[in-house]
Amino acid sequence: MIETVSVALATLFTTVGPLDVAAVFAALTVNATASERYAYALRGITIATVLLALFALTGDFLLTSLGISIAALKTSGGVLLLLIAIDMVFARASGAVTTTSQETDEARLKRDISVFPLATPLIAGPGAMGAIILLISDAKGDMGRQALVLLALLIIMLATLLALLAAIRIQRFLGVIGIQVITRISGILLAALAVQFIFDGIVQSGIAGR
Repeated sequence: MIETVSVALATLFTTVGPLDVAAVFAALTVNATASERYAYALRGITIATVLLALFALTGDFLLTSLGISIAALKTSGGVLLLLIAIDMVFARASGAVTTTSQETDEARLKRDISVFPLATPLIAGPGAMGAIILLISDAKGDMGRQALVLLALLIIMLATLLALLAAIRIQRFLGVIGIQVITRISGILLAALAVQFIFDGIVQSGIAGR
């Protein structure tokens, strides 16, 4: 159980990226009042949590409907997470976990950023959606482990909310270099997890035993 929670926390922390989200949030709300930032953060987290929970609960149905095996999901999901990890290690912007420059420019013109780009793609981006489906599918048949994955999701969402509420102070304290150092370390950990998912997928597919 401890392993399930730790893997889920590490995977979701790196794919959601609370500190990265907070840095972008601080830049997008520089002219907003404290009450507006609180409202944006709360709505964004609520919407993102619902989206990720929906993907977690319906992921197995989607896989079955499309005829995708767990082995294929683990392998492809591992490859996706590995690509994200590489971008994190080299401090490159990734469309899977953050907004593109065009999306950021569009967001600056919006009065309410809670749905776009905060809830998605900043918090509940393609990387986080793929990760939660992968984690739930990996615990298929074990309701206890799946519940732990959902608990880990709630913990990460709470951590992200706290990061958003303290976004200005975090940005001032860590600075760009501090955030990039944490991102690079997280990227290394995510790369290791991604490779493990790939290995598990290959073994589960039966290819390794042929």
